[in-house]
This record gives sequence, C-alpha cells and structure tokens, in this order.
Amino acid sequence: MPPVYILTLSCPDRPGIVHAVSGFLLQRGGNIEEAAQYNDHGTGLFFMRVQFACGDHSEAALREQIAELAAEFRMSWKLHTAADPMKTVILVSKEGHCLNDLLFRWKSGLLAIDVRAIVSNHRDFYQLAASYNVPFHHIPVTAATKAQAEAKQLEIIESEGAELVVLARYMQILSNDLCTQLAGRAINIHHSFLPSFKGAKPYYQAHDRGVKLIGATAHYVTADLDEGPIIEQDVERADHTDTVDDLTARGRDTESQVLARAVKWHAEHRVLLNGHRTVVFK
Repeated sequence: MPPVYILTLSCPDRPGIVHAVSGFLLQRGGNIEEAAQYNDHGTGLFFMRVQFACGDHSEAALREQIAELAAEFRMSWKLHTAADPMKTVILVSKEGHCLNDLLFRWKSGLLAIDVRAIVSNHRDFYQLAASYNVPFHHIPVTAATKAQAEAKQLEIIESEGAELVVLARYMQILSNDLCTQLAGRAINIHHSFLPSFKGAKPYYQAHDRGVKLIGATAHYVTADLDEGPIIEQDVERADHTDTVDDLTARGRDTESQVLARAVKWHAEHRVLLNGHRTVVFK
C-alpha cells in the first residue's frame, strides 16, 4: 500500500485553489481519500485539509514540490504522514478522570497519539502511569520554584519530541514564556462555568446558584488564561434535583469526552488555527 499523507493549508481565498491542489496531486499519482475546505468570508482566508495516498514520490520530493505550489498561492502549509502517531506528553495534577480516559482510549487504539510521558506536580498517578508503561515525572511547583519546574517540564517535552502537550486537569497556570514555547501544540480542558465561578470548588458554586447547564471547553493554551482558540465544547442539562456530587460527576464525564475529541481531531490534523478561532474538519 502506498503511504498516506495529510496536507493542511491556509491562504488568501481566490479562484482555482482546489483545482490547483487536486491537479497537483493527480499529476503526481496521488489518490485523494478525504478532502474538506472552508472559505472564511470574514477574513478572506481559505482553509483545506486533504488526505491522499501517493507512492510515486518520496515525502521529501513532495515537500519540495508543494513548496513551489504554496509560493504561488501564498499558502501556509504542513504535510504529515498519516501512519505516524503524534508524540504526546500529558500534564496532570490531582484529578485523574481526563488522564485515565485518554490513556484508555490511546491503548484501545482510539487516538492517534503516542503518550511518551506523564508530568505531574503531585504523586497521585504514578501507579496509573506504570500500569500503562508510561514514564512518570513528579515535578513539584511552588511560587519560588515555578521557573525551574517549567524548565524541567519543557526539557521533558522537547526530549520526547512531543508534538502535543495535553493539560488533563493540570491545575497550574503556565507562564507566558512557556505558553509561547507551546503555542499551537498545547490543549487545555476546563469546566465551562468560567468566568462566572472562578477558583476552588466551582461545582459547589454552580450548585449554590442553581445552574441549569454544565459543560466543558477544550482550547489551545495561550498567555491569556482560559481564552485560547476553542477546539470543542459540550454541555449537559442540570436541574434542581441534582446534588453537588451529581454535577461534579456529570462535569467530569463531559470534560473527559470533550478533551478526547479535541485530542483526536488535533492528532488527526483536523484543527487549523484561524486567528483567535479554529477551523475543525471533523
């Protein structure tokens, strides 16, 4: 079977882009297996994701030739080998529902990732990591040691060649510098009560206010806390009969599902940044 590639691109919108890309692949013996496109009339930008099989040219040759096409259309583009799982590092604190869910989905073959390491500021999940044969790194974080801790985290991320960093309920605010270092490759998950119910015990606060919706948001990490480009969101209904424990359990389930979808789409190169928003080719 010929290797399968995924080409993602964005550029100023103009007639002939789809024709040029499909014709380019046809001329090189490529067979398009999946294609999606989006024209953002607000920004005048065009976005496209194409999955294709091609055995007539090497990846290096394809990259060189795509670069020539991209120059003509002023494209920002990336080419990925579909068979390669995305190297991933997961950060977690003391709530393990998202971590446990991601590890199970990964080992079940439901996520195109390769979990290379788990980093935590607590020791709670070292046994869970060991059960999946994943290296566990305990890096405590205090106000006085934050810079050194983040340097260690970044060293692990880079040494593992991580293309994706998942904050699976990692309850530490990343510095602006680390956010910049991880731009476009770090995904966070949080409850969707923000900014209404900040701080500790948000589900207690929500229960006290009698909320009728609970939910979760997965987004890319930026220096603007919890305001990065949104990848996925979901909600669940709540009513007056729900206890705090009910809301918390339902919220954790929603967080796990939303984060898993965001990780899946990112790992399959289905998410393209569009300024402070995202284009998601599901």
